[in-house]
Amino acid sequence: MEDINIMEAAERYLRGEMTADETAQFENLRKANAEVDQFVVSHHLFLQQMNNLADTKVFKATLHTIHTDLIEEGKIDSMQLRGKAKLVYLWNRYKRVTAIAASIAGITALSISALVWAFSPRIPAAKLELYDRKFLENESRIKNIEQKEANRDKADHTSTPKKNIKYTSGGTGFIIDAKGYLVTNYHVVAGAKHIAIQNKKGEFVAAVVFIDKAKDLAILKIADDNFKPYSSVPYAISKQGAKLAEPIFTLGYPKDDIVYGQGYLSSLTGFESDTLSCQIEISANHGNSGSPILNKNGEVVGIINGRQLNVEGFTFAIQGKYIFKALDELKKVDTSYNKVRLNTKSTLTGMDRSTQVSKVEDYIYMVKVNN
Repeated sequence: MEDINIMEAAERYLRGEMTADETAQFENLRKANAEVDQFVVSHHLFLQQMNNLADTKVFKATLHTIHTDLIEEGKIDSMQLRGKAKLVYLWNRYKRVTAIAASIAGITALSISALVWAFSPRIPAAKLELYDRKFLENESRIKNIEQKEANRDKADHTSTPKKNIKYTSGGTGFIIDAKGYLVTNYHVVAGAKHIAIQNKKGEFVAAVVFIDKAKDLAILKIADDNFKPYSSVPYAISKQGAKLAEPIFTLGYPKDDIVYGQGYLSSLTGFESDTLSCQIEISANHGNSGSPILNKNGEVVGIINGRQLNVEGFTFAIQGKYIFKALDELKKVDTSYNKVRLNTKSTLTGMDRSTQVSKVEDYIYMVKVNN
């Protein structure tokens, strides 16, 4: 009975049918009981899979209707089916049995997956894969990049880092102060001898001014005379974090061009129930470390930093509120940074997603590291 009540409560919670008091009580239960928390996440994914299965069945039914219409119109000879057409005929004949079997198999697999996830032993921290970027040292590719940089130098006199430096790893970073301060993950810049950042504005030398190994955060300062400060930062840094199942999106550099991804918050805690981070379902790859996670209002609620090995779809992120704490620590060490300010009011609220992305992308950089 208790299991049934938890399932009913989880479904009401995910559908937003709980009162404010019930929601608060249920969220406290999730925080206190890791198994309940993971059940909610798994059940959310299960419901999504069931919706996908329903969509697939509708699609197949539509194909069947089209196929039947074509036979009635004489455009297909059902008695002379060959090759792939024969497979369509067999599917139409046995689709009900197949659909029932597939549904049972799908539900069984999802249920087993949820149980394994909830009750299996925790994986050691060494199994957390970080999304740092490894650059390919392809000679012709490097020459092409250097030629483009030389042409750009002639066109607008924008200088770039020394061309004899080969960057072998990196990730993503984003502006937090218009004067040229960025945030990325500590593991992206750990042990760096040289750092450069790059996007459509150009390529600039950067330096580490603060690190927090425990929270996997690093603050960089653009140290290039050719960098022109921004007038302002359009997005805000949130102290609140995202809500469960809240839609989010990210921009980063898993390849040479900036890449957009979208998903939702699937757990309020991160790897091994780490309360410093959170778990999201979003498409991310190597190079996405340091990418900002933004909500629909254009507020940074987290920073991507890795995923659990052998588990696809789950990505972990440092909560955005820790950027404030990192900056406070930096100011305690060096008062010359007292003028660095984080934006707490987004100008992107109410805009459609494509407009938000167009206004944010110039503030996101590829971070390139030479170790």
